[in-house]
Amino acid sequence: MENHTNDNRIVMTLDAGGTNLVFNAVQAGRLLVKPITLPSSGSDIDVCLHSMVRGFEAVMGQLPERPVAISFAFPGPADYPNGIIGGFLPNFPAFRNGVALGPFLEDKFGLPVFINNDGDLFAYGEAFAGCLPEINARLAAAGSPKRYHNLVGFTFGTGFGVGIVSGDRLHIGDNSCVEAFCLRNLVYPHLIAEASASAGGIKREYLKLSGNDKPDIEAKEIYEIADGTRPGNRNAALQAFETFGKAAGDVIASVASLIDGIIVLGGGVAHGHKHFMPTLLKQMRGQLSNYNGEVLQRVQPDVYNLDDKAEFEKFAHGEAKKLQVYGSSRTVDYDPHKRIGITVSHIGSSRAIQLGAAAYALNHIDNK
Repeated sequence: MENHTNDNRIVMTLDAGGTNLVFNAVQAGRLLVKPITLPSSGSDIDVCLHSMVRGFEAVMGQLPERPVAISFAFPGPADYPNGIIGGFLPNFPAFRNGVALGPFLEDKFGLPVFINNDGDLFAYGEAFAGCLPEINARLAAAGSPKRYHNLVGFTFGTGFGVGIVSGDRLHIGDNSCVEAFCLRNLVYPHLIAEASASAGGIKREYLKLSGNDKPDIEAKEIYEIADGTRPGNRNAALQAFETFGKAAGDVIASVASLIDGIIVLGGGVAHGHKHFMPTLLKQMRGQLSNYNGEVLQRVQPDVYNLDDKAEFEKFAHGEAKKLQVYGSSRTVDYDPHKRIGITVSHIGSSRAIQLGAAAYALNHIDNK
């Protein structure tokens, strides 16, 4: 996978949320214009599509040259490879019966159009321009031969998203339906994980525990209450984040066991990681038993918090040793210490999504 940080081709991007459409363009790993924001108007197909055309036209009018593609994040369900949005979309009800969004924009602008969900593009951006190259560079600086090529990105905000990059390729599945939000909730087994692992989950838990009658409180405010910088029921706030960490950690442990790579967290709720990370890590580092009572790690590789300096040192050095080849004086390097790491995005979710969108488009153009 090329990172395209020195590629001068321009890709127009969009981060489509339930409230706003945010347009920009990327060239050589940098954003070219001041973000252009328009209302999403997801319940009116005519207004929404007109806003998309207006937004991309406004971006194009500020570019030094014609872009080579449009690439952006849009909520699913969708048939992303064919650019078709349709199904149950709470924030875009006008798209539920199916809208050929990619072909529509291709006709309007005469450019190839690539659409993915935000979790996919977040993971892709982190894989080529975020935490994955950063971690591998830190490993090299520490003298470690270990390198990572697989990554799982989780986004925590209004929803609970996931993206998987395996062997430098984005895994989108056969139905564009790689999802984590609908996995079982460890805390409330009759609910989906997103009911707790989201901003709404934190809010509901806080209101339940505090008896607060302020229904308009936001997750950011609960984070400040947990921090002690805003008045409120601090114990309830801390417990709300603990519940979040337990539900999210259970899902992440399951996914990490299948992917075996670096884990990166993003989205607005990730800013509160100091309040949920201990519980999340406890879930990932938990144990299970088999029938004969043998105790095993829930996640087979050891899990390290890469934002903790001491833990990164252990992660970097492992247990490297020389192993003699049987019947020979020759030795080979061997590190039996299986390990993965978890980190919070250092470049920010929005930037990762836009860089991921640009890289995805350019890689597809080059490999077509």
